[in-house]
Amino acid sequence: MWIPTEHEKYGVVLASFRGTVQHGLPLEIGDTVQLLEKCEGWYRGFVHKNPNAKGIFPCTYIHLKNAHIKNKGQFETVIPTEDSVITEMTTTLRDWGAMWKRLYVVKSVQHTHKNEGDLFHRLWHVMNEILDLRRQVLVGHLTNDRMKDVKQHITARLDWGNEQLSLDLVPRREFSMVDPDEISVTELFKLMEHRHRKKETPVPASTHHLFVHMKSLMSSNLGEELEVFFHIYDGRENRPLSERFFVRLNKNGVPKSPEKTERQCTLFVDLGSSDLRKDVYIVVHIMRIGRMGAGEKKNLCSIQYRRPFGCAVVSIADLLTADSKDDHLLKVYACTTESEWYQIHENIIRKVNSRYNLSGSNTGLAVSLQLLHGDIEQLRREYMVLFTRGVSITKKLGFSDIIMPGEMRNDLYVTLEKGEFEKGGKSVARNVEITVYVLDIEGQVMKSYVAAGSGEPGGDEYHSFVLYHNNSPRWAEQIKLPIPVDMFRGAHVRFEFRHCSTKDKGEKKLFGYSFVHLMQEDGRTLPDGTHELIIHKCEENANLQDSSRYLKLPFSKANLPGNNQAVKGTKESFWITSFLCSTKLTQNGDMLDLLKWRAHPEKINDSLSKLKEIDGSEIVKFLQDTLDTLFGILDESSQRYGLKVFDCLVHIINLLQDSKFQHFKPVMDTYIESHFAGALSYRDLIKVLKWYVDRIVDAEHQDHIQQVLKATEYIFKYIIQSRRLFALATGGQSEEEFRCCIHELFMSIRFFLSQENKITSPVTQTQAVFLRTFPAVYGELLKIFTVREVAGFVRETLGSLPATAHAECPLEAVKLHCIAKTVESQLYTNPESRCILLPVVLRLLQAHMQEQRDLVMCARILTSMLSLIRKDDSVTTEPVVSEEVDLIVDSLLVVLMRTILEITNRPQPAGTNMRLQFQDITGEFVACLLALLRQMSDKHYQQLLQTFTSKDDLRDFLLQIFTVFRILIRPEMFPKDWTVMRLVTNNVIITTVLYLSDALRKNFLNEKFDYKVWDSYFYLSVIFINQPCLQLESFSPSKRKRVLEKYGDMRVMMGCEIFSMWQNLGEHKLNFIPAMIGPFLEVTLVPQPDLRNVMIPIFHDMMDWEQRRSGNFKQVEAKLIDKLDSLMSEGKGDETYRELFNSILLKKIERETWRESGISLIATVTRLMERLLDYRDCMKLGEVDGKKIGCTVSLLNFYKTELNKEEMYIRYIHKLYELHLKAQNYTEASYTLLLYDELLEWSDRPLREFLNYPMQSEWQRKEYLHLTIVQNFDRGKCWENGIILCRELADQYESYYDYRNLSKMRMMEASLYDKIMDQQRLEPEFFRVGFYGKKFPFFLRNKEFVCRGHDYERLEAFQQRMLNEFPHAIAMQHVNQPDQTIYQAEAQYLQIYAVSPIPESQDVLQRDGVPDNIKSFYKVNHIWRFRYDRPFHKGTKDKENEFKSLWVERTTLTLVQSLPGISRWFEVEKRELVEVSPLENAIEVIENKNLQLRTLIAQCQSRQMQNINPLTMCLNGVIDAAVNGGLARYQEAFFVKDYIVNHPEDGEKIGRLRELMFEQAHILEYGLAVHEKFVPQDMRPLHKKLVDQFHVMKSSLGIQEFPAYVRASPVHFTNGSPRSSCRNSVPNIISPDGARVVARRSPLTYPAVNRYSSSSLSSQASNEVSNITGQSESSDEVFNMQPSPSTSSLSSNHSASPNVTSSAPSSARGSPQLQDKHKHSRENSCLSSRERPVSAIYPNPLDPAQRATPHQIGDTTLPRSDPNLSAPDKVRTTFSSRSLDSVKEVNNTQFSDTVGKLLCPPVPPRPPYSGSSAKTMRSQSPLPTSRSPQKSSLPPFTPSPTECQSAGLVSNSPVLSGSYSSGISSMSRCSVSEASGTEATTGDHPAHQGPTMPNSVSSGSDELIRRENKTPPPYSVYERSNPRRPVPLPHSLSIPPSVDPPALPPKPHQLRTSSMKLVPASDPRRADGVPHVPRPRPLPRKVSQL
Repeated sequence: MWIPTEHEKYGVVLASFRGTVQHGLPLEIGDTVQLLEKCEGWYRGFVHKNPNAKGIFPCTYIHLKNAHIKNKGQFETVIPTEDSVITEMTTTLRDWGAMWKRLYVVKSVQHTHKNEGDLFHRLWHVMNEILDLRRQVLVGHLTNDRMKDVKQHITARLDWGNEQLSLDLVPRREFSMVDPDEISVTELFKLMEHRHRKKETPVPASTHHLFVHMKSLMSSNLGEELEVFFHIYDGRENRPLSERFFVRLNKNGVPKSPEKTERQCTLFVDLGSSDLRKDVYIVVHIMRIGRMGAGEKKNLCSIQYRRPFGCAVVSIADLLTADSKDDHLLKVYACTTESEWYQIHENIIRKVNSRYNLSGSNTGLAVSLQLLHGDIEQLRREYMVLFTRGVSITKKLGFSDIIMPGEMRNDLYVTLEKGEFEKGGKSVARNVEITVYVLDIEGQVMKSYVAAGSGEPGGDEYHSFVLYHNNSPRWAEQIKLPIPVDMFRGAHVRFEFRHCSTKDKGEKKLFGYSFVHLMQEDGRTLPDGTHELIIHKCEENANLQDSSRYLKLPFSKANLPGNNQAVKGTKESFWITSFLCSTKLTQNGDMLDLLKWRAHPEKINDSLSKLKEIDGSEIVKFLQDTLDTLFGILDESSQRYGLKVFDCLVHIINLLQDSKFQHFKPVMDTYIESHFAGALSYRDLIKVLKWYVDRIVDAEHQDHIQQVLKATEYIFKYIIQSRRLFALATGGQSEEEFRCCIHELFMSIRFFLSQENKITSPVTQTQAVFLRTFPAVYGELLKIFTVREVAGFVRETLGSLPATAHAECPLEAVKLHCIAKTVESQLYTNPESRCILLPVVLRLLQAHMQEQRDLVMCARILTSMLSLIRKDDSVTTEPVVSEEVDLIVDSLLVVLMRTILEITNRPQPAGTNMRLQFQDITGEFVACLLALLRQMSDKHYQQLLQTFTSKDDLRDFLLQIFTVFRILIRPEMFPKDWTVMRLVTNNVIITTVLYLSDALRKNFLNEKFDYKVWDSYFYLSVIFINQPCLQLESFSPSKRKRVLEKYGDMRVMMGCEIFSMWQNLGEHKLNFIPAMIGPFLEVTLVPQPDLRNVMIPIFHDMMDWEQRRSGNFKQVEAKLIDKLDSLMSEGKGDETYRELFNSILLKKIERETWRESGISLIATVTRLMERLLDYRDCMKLGEVDGKKIGCTVSLLNFYKTELNKEEMYIRYIHKLYELHLKAQNYTEASYTLLLYDELLEWSDRPLREFLNYPMQSEWQRKEYLHLTIVQNFDRGKCWENGIILCRELADQYESYYDYRNLSKMRMMEASLYDKIMDQQRLEPEFFRVGFYGKKFPFFLRNKEFVCRGHDYERLEAFQQRMLNEFPHAIAMQHVNQPDQTIYQAEAQYLQIYAVSPIPESQDVLQRDGVPDNIKSFYKVNHIWRFRYDRPFHKGTKDKENEFKSLWVERTTLTLVQSLPGISRWFEVEKRELVEVSPLENAIEVIENKNLQLRTLIAQCQSRQMQNINPLTMCLNGVIDAAVNGGLARYQEAFFVKDYIVNHPEDGEKIGRLRELMFEQAHILEYGLAVHEKFVPQDMRPLHKKLVDQFHVMKSSLGIQEFPAYVRASPVHFTNGSPRSSCRNSVPNIISPDGARVVARRSPLTYPAVNRYSSSSLSSQASNEVSNITGQSESSDEVFNMQPSPSTSSLSSNHSASPNVTSSAPSSARGSPQLQDKHKHSRENSCLSSRERPVSAIYPNPLDPAQRATPHQIGDTTLPRSDPNLSAPDKVRTTFSSRSLDSVKEVNNTQFSDTVGKLLCPPVPPRPPYSGSSAKTMRSQSPLPTSRSPQKSSLPPFTPSPTECQSAGLVSNSPVLSGSYSSGISSMSRCSVSEASGTEATTGDHPAHQGPTMPNSVSSGSDELIRRENKTPPPYSVYERSNPRRPVPLPHSLSIPPSVDPPALPPKPHQLRTSSMKLVPASDPRRADGVPHVPRPRPLPRKVSQL
């Protein structure tokens, strides 16, 4: 039976458990579990990380831990009762673990991000460190101090990690996390602020220490031992700051005792912050120990001298910037003259170069220097190794900035300054050495008390260094005499002077001595300063052992009696400087007199008077003795000396206020507690104090009285302690008398405080002094008086202060300071005294806050007050707390809110410190308000609301509190990582709002409705819900769980409250429509399902009320749409929201009468959301430009067409424009900007500032737009469109007589014309793309588009680009329309194939004399319709002649907008399908071939061709194929009787086919004649062969003589101009009847099924296929291949076996060939042989006739082709892909190109063939050959000399793509496009570089011809290297062919606009050719102010 667990509540999983049993719960090792029930060795419970999953698990897997249970029962919470630091470590490490793994991923993916990598490793180390520390804490073997250190270390690491990972700041108290509910908000704020400040600004240390480690001296001239002295030197005051540190070096320059680190390392301690400046230096003096001269030879003399060696200097400031671990190599300098040695360091500092030089180029002192900060104890902890290993301490000269009590020091520093010596009968000066001894009172030398410095132990004597031959030596050597205090009396120092001989003996001869006493007879020590000592002469062997002999002699010239002139006049003197640093000895006689007052009673008065003049450091040395003296005098002679003793006591007390001596306050406290014995003193002290207080009002000079009052605290301490001692001694006698005295004293105080004075009055200042010290007295009074009594004293004293003080009075600030100290005192913490003091405190506080004075102090007081108030569980304190809250609410709530409003609306001060202070007080006031509100109960709110007598007051209060709450919610209110504080704030706000919403409902509804209050309420609620800190979805799971457990989801609570309040509004809801739509919409976008379910129905309510009011809800719709755009662009909302919005509202409106319009609105908004979500997804970083542009176009059109939102429409126009510019789509950018331009008119209406446009007139903005658009059309090479805009601008300038700009515009227009004629443009490819499947964005889903490709982009490249843009898409391998399963699939399918444009401007294309580079523009611009063809067999296929049943399915796609336009792709609006019969197909093929032949012949005749190869190949292809039966196949198919009988309607078409055959034969004959004229000698055999074959062909056709209409020469030049002859109508030339021919056939009646027709003469019997597939692929063999039956460009895919399948992709623009194996494998991987469609995709320009319905095709009135229309006008190359499905059939190249475009891989460039004759051509394009699967490994096709690229030359294009299908003429695909595929990309389009082809410069004759014609060569070398992609004509700028360019206006003022925006009268896209209304276009609308 399962029993609920009582104590077993919490455990940790010891081993993983799979949970395979029934109801088993899987567990992982380390999980924490909560146990609910127990049964026979099993527990039931849940894992904390997933509390919803409950199950059972074995007891043995769980380690139980003690836990504390909250809310026992169903919703109990279990908290482990372990150390809170351990708990925090555990949870924090779990959170870090997850983030650490993410850091690893970031580090791995982004190798460049060094910071993340560093953080990953650093965090790993810290986590391991914390785990180790956690183990130490858990083991529990640490001492308390060590545990404290470990916890401090842990919390520091946790805080570091949280900061690095941008986690929340954790409030802590003594290392433990603080529960915000268990402390007041003010305390929480203090803790947070303290941690934040600690993190931000570490407190700078006031004490610093310099660590020095002597490493070595490097020098070339060593060889003697050295002594190195370091000291710190003040360059400003020219004095040493520290004693010396002394290191001995051996002969190698390294320390003599390397094992003793304390002898080579030191710490210069107690440097103040003022010492860390640039002019403070580390000075190093180096002495050598050895011979007198450094270069002397070694002699037998063993005596050594100390001699100067060198000096080094480094500034301390340099150490502040250098790396602390760096070793320093100091340069060592030597004196130029030895006598300057004493000041060498000063010379180096001052850079007096003449007095020193480098002691050697390679001499350097290696030392380690490091500045350490903090007190010495802190250093001992942090640098434990340093101190344990050993380091000497080098002290400062004198005391540090702060003197610590108990510090023991007694050091006398003596500096040997200089001497003056006589020659002593010698011819040269002496070498003087001083020996120093210290002797005690008995004349014995004191051992070890002479030290050269720290580092080395002291010695018995000290030898100075020797200066060579110097009778006035200056040493400036400092020695230290650390003599104990008790040995000072009677001791003296003796200085012996010796001459050091440099002779062989090297002896030192004594010649004199000096001495000085260390203490005077009266006990004073040797005074600090310089002393001139007498040099007493003596014999060389004089005995100085008996000191008594000379001690009676005078020692100092200053102390000589006046009559001793003989000694005074002697020249010999010795100067020393002494400095005593002692905590026990004094040099002050007055101090000694006071301490010995009993010996000299007569001096008491003087001694007391002189005490104030004694230095403070002397007084604190003898503090206890001095105080005993003072109270001793007071006890004995209180009447006589009472006042003076009191003054002395005041002086000493105030002395301790000085920062230098403040640490002696505890010494005085200890004295009062333990040593003070003046039991009677209190009477005298009270009496004197009262006497002073009574004199305050009348006294003229207040200075002394103020000094007395400053000492009030300690005076009271002495009074109270004295009284306690008296009471203890007497059993409490005179209690009443004492109380009476105290009361009288306070009466005097109150009287002087109550005086009102002028601001500058001294009394006012005295009052201020007292108030500063008064709070310190409370604690002392409490030792004798009760809490209530003391509170009474304080209340009355503070209450006596004058109330009406001036704001600028300094007393006001002091009063507040006193109140602050009072509130922070022990007295105020007691509830008894608090209720007495609170009214006084509140009165003062309220006055200051109302006047906005001293807010920092007010905040401090309030914080302290509210920190004490807690909702206590105890019953006794609850009423007290409640009463206090009442008082504070009444006095301060309103003024507190007003203060917060004022300080937050104030501009922030500029200074950093001021700004910090400003933020501090704002935060403190906010914390106070929150604390107060949190303490308020229901009763308090009721009482508060009742205090508002009028409704206006209540209204003002609510508005104020709602405004304050909005301020509290601001993100900048608290630092970013203060989530704990923010959550507490929000909890308080929502609680308060719930209380106040009742007041809102009761007082401001119905007739009392107040819009402003309700609006403020809703506005607050919306901001509250949208706070970042409440968006739990962004939190980690553990943090989210903690927040939900503590506070729940406050957003949902507030949402429910909003809904409830909204429902209460009734008809007043109309006041908030549409204003609240946006805010509520923002709330519903929060990703919280419950909140959305609550809030979305409000929109239904709004629609309903708006419908009632105005009969529609247009306002609701408009506001929803406006806000949706801005909110979703910010990243709010998701697909779930869209579905929820739709479903909830549709359900709500089901029963409404306005259901239909409601559904419409919901559908509109939902569709907008779809587009906005797509737009947001597309705009993400990393998305491709194409997707962004497509999405923006979709959204832009939606705003224009469906929503009619003009401003949003214009905004998105500009977003699209920017995207196009970024993608370098300049043409599209122009069209886009044109949309905005069309909305404007040429008027002077002013327009407001909008987007990046300034405020300007409509005319100016339209002008600017025109110029920008023209510039972009120019960059996009769409010059024709730019010209139209130039004209329009020119008209405007002319109408305003602005001839300057008119001139510029005409020049610009002219330059555009020049560019049209001079520069080359590429023709783009067009591709049809279908996007199928539900995974595509909405704007693409299940739609088909036609896309304009980039320059040089072919099908494979385009397909690859699309697959890159949609990486999850699947490429469909067929061209058939997909079925519904594809449409509905949860996937992405792409269907891509090439299509051909159908140009609209037929008049330009058909007109003679129009240059090709003009025609090429109209072929690919302003295109609405595109087509592709698919061949198929209808009926039974004739294996002998497949042409009988070969039909073509022609699909025409009509777009919603013409290309190019505002996008590179547009959606297909309409699909049309027609079938072309075999006969019509044959006519088209032969017609195209005839056109091609004519063009080549014309070019050859006009010498436009560099060589004749293209013509040769074309003739060869046609004639050779004919020999093999090309045209015969057509005869067999269509000229037989059966066909004519069965198809009587085709009679005229058959006739037309016959005419074309005859025409072709005639053209061939003429072509052969031309060929013979130009053929080179080596090609003569081929020509002869062609002539012979042609005769065979003629006879096979049964032609003996040509009909009359074809007899004339097919090509000749009527006007002698090769150029014009190319453009003239060939039929006119061929026949007199030429005009009739033209009339009968328009140039594009039967355009080729493909632009690349196979030979119209080629044919092949089906049994020849095997020969084809087995043939070699060399060029010669290809030229001689058997003819193909596929004379049309359409081939069947029905009958070829799979093994005969071949695919030959080729590029019209020069795409090189692919290796056979690659091509074959690619194609077979794309399609199986049966699936592979034949070339269904190769487009041709479809003329109006061809667009007609099938029955119209057979019309007998079909016009004839214009033979002069060059092939390029009809033909454009693409890839081809052919499938041979029958042994009897080979695919024709034309229709096989379809599959190539759709499926073939990108073709890699083929290396140019050096042996080819292509060198003579302008460019070369590889020619595809037919391929066989069996020969897939053959090498690529190699060009031969006969392989001229005829197509490229036929059409002035350097590009050729020919497909040599089996048996088809080698020129079967020689038609070409007009744009060169070899043109190099210009700088504008670097991304689309095509394969480069070999070029050659045109011959001289060619240039001559071009020059004569004044037409630049369309494909010159220059132009090929500078092509630019063609830019299409905008639909709004198109001009009908019938309209001539407008002439200049007759009068400038007449504005002509008729010709600017012309739309064709009939739509050229109409299939039936019937004139019809143009495509509807939205009329330009006026933009109000945009």
